[in-house]
Amino acid sequence: MTAGADGAGGGGTEVGTGERTGAAGGSEAPAGAGPPAADRIAAVVVNYESGPDLATCAADLERAGLGQLVVVDNGSSDGSTTAARAAVPGLEVIVPGGNLGYGAAANRGVAATSAPFVLVCNPDLEVPAAAVTALATALDAEPGAALAGPLVRTPSGERYPSARRFPSLVDSAGHALLGLFAPDNRFTRSYQQSELDGATEQVRPVDWVSGACFLVRRDAFEGVGGFDESYFMYAEDVDLCWRLGREGWRVLYVPTAEVTHLQGRSTDRHPYRMILEHHRSLLRFASRSSAGWRRLLLPIVAAGLMVRTGLASLSRVVRG
Repeated sequence: MTAGADGAGGGGTEVGTGERTGAAGGSEAPAGAGPPAADRIAAVVVNYESGPDLATCAADLERAGLGQLVVVDNGSSDGSTTAARAAVPGLEVIVPGGNLGYGAAANRGVAATSAPFVLVCNPDLEVPAAAVTALATALDAEPGAALAGPLVRTPSGERYPSARRFPSLVDSAGHALLGLFAPDNRFTRSYQQSELDGATEQVRPVDWVSGACFLVRRDAFEGVGGFDESYFMYAEDVDLCWRLGREGWRVLYVPTAEVTHLQGRSTDRHPYRMILEHHRSLLRFASRSSAGWRRLLLPIVAAGLMVRTGLASLSRVVRG
């Protein structure tokens, strides 16, 4: 999610704690179910120093024939919005006057639109019109679903783990300790739902999907107050899906909707700040989502996240 960086693009939001919830299994969209008309879908792109990627993304979305396209720019100085306006004449750009963070900027963009469905995405995405149609079809087929996320691929074609579980305490601890250096460990595979690697057809409910790209019902989004703006970046997507679930809504993973995430262009400008923001947001979500005896573990969670922040910074130094 782009704030001062591409959040889900850089390394993804990693959840530090929480209960595993959500239904298992999946569903097929009914044959003949039609998607909402394109003019019932607005798109909001949150931009920060994304270079030429913004113009490419905006052009993709314009070709999809959406009812409205809004860019919220978090104080870029790289000419990305100028290039996007040249690529898409008449492009609506909101400049809030500073870097609000991803969630706060997305909220401003959604408020500037009126369509019943809103696509929220990073600027460093390739979004085919067919992907938007598939997401809309899935939501139309599932009235109890508030939000749908696509299959996200890296530029090399690999599946990015954009659909994940709220991890158990055991999976949280194992992923936090091993995920940076042994990413194929069983705790990380469970959290990142590695079983979805071969799933390319079936729409299924999941706990949460990446904020890098998703389609949401306006009434559901506004009903929970949109993104929590206390998150500057990272974990705001987890928090949003968690709050939607508490209100009885479902979240869908739609692998027939494929987008490509170029990842990390603006994250690389401020890598250590982004590592700090990542872990700060994880602690905020852990505090919000923990109840009962689990709250007694928050000091341990905080200490673990401090250690992981240091290890992540060290790993970044080694990689250069």
